[in-house]
Amino acid sequence: MRWIDTHCHLDAQEFGALAQVERASAASKNVAHCVFPAVEVGNFEAVRRLAHAGADAYALGIHPLYVAGAPDDALAQLAAALQQQRDDPHLVAVGEIGLDFFVPELCASPLRERQLAFFREQLKLARQFELPVLLHSRRAVDQVLKGLRDVAGPGGQWRGIAHAFSGSFSQAQALIGLGLKLGFGGALTYDRALQLRRLAATLPLESIVLETDAPDMPPHWLYKTAQQRAAGAPQGINSPAELPRIAAELAALRALPLAELATATTANAVAALPRLRRLLASSPRSATRVHTTSTPRAGTGGK
Repeated sequence: MRWIDTHCHLDAQEFGALAQVERASAASKNVAHCVFPAVEVGNFEAVRRLAHAGADAYALGIHPLYVAGAPDDALAQLAAALQQQRDDPHLVAVGEIGLDFFVPELCASPLRERQLAFFREQLKLARQFELPVLLHSRRAVDQVLKGLRDVAGPGGQWRGIAHAFSGSFSQAQALIGLGLKLGFGGALTYDRALQLRRLAATLPLESIVLETDAPDMPPHWLYKTAQQRAAGAPQGINSPAELPRIAAELAALRALPLAELATATTANAVAALPRLRRLLASSPRSATRVHTTSTPRAGTGGK
């Protein structure tokens, strides 16, 4: 069995000098490939180097939580980076992009309009460079769907992944209808996440990919309550090494053999991000090849 973590921020400061150790640990558990999305212009080079060092993949984009602090020429810098790296097989998508209406200040003017404009322009860049998208849609699935439809035009389709999906069944169907896969991770491991667990159990298997969103979105075995944190217990940090255990929870929900889930979700990831096919064929996982440095990163709220 081999697994693909389709969304992992291994360049985050939470990992620091342990990033190499975390990637090696994941490799020892058959996590054959990771996709590292950028969140701002300042970490474009970090995710690119990280992907090349470990025979993994990366995406370039500006996360909605970073739109407020983005320089005026951020979109121009993104376009230039996509142009410069357009023939790099490790570049597999435009991302992480999208909308976030969970954070109150992002829901009001002028940041609401600014993140909507950034999202639309980044969708246009994905079309221009013929790349899939890695989508953030926290409390914003309908608005993300509108942006996708507006940019694609009537009958237009997309490739990519709706990362950390937590919407309704009808929203899931709409995203799938546009050609997208849905990313599931640590959130599905919580018994109280009834709606999400129902979706994970009942949506078509061919629509699902796996992710960790590490270091965010910890599974239940890493989570510490407010009371535990107040008593001095540190919050658990998610990592790509947790992916097989998350996958086991999904397999149990769907009453599927683990090997069948591994085969299906790997195929789904390749369908969503076609450049992965060449990388998987030509770059077998070698834990000793991971070398990276960490960069500061605010939590991106994939939960």
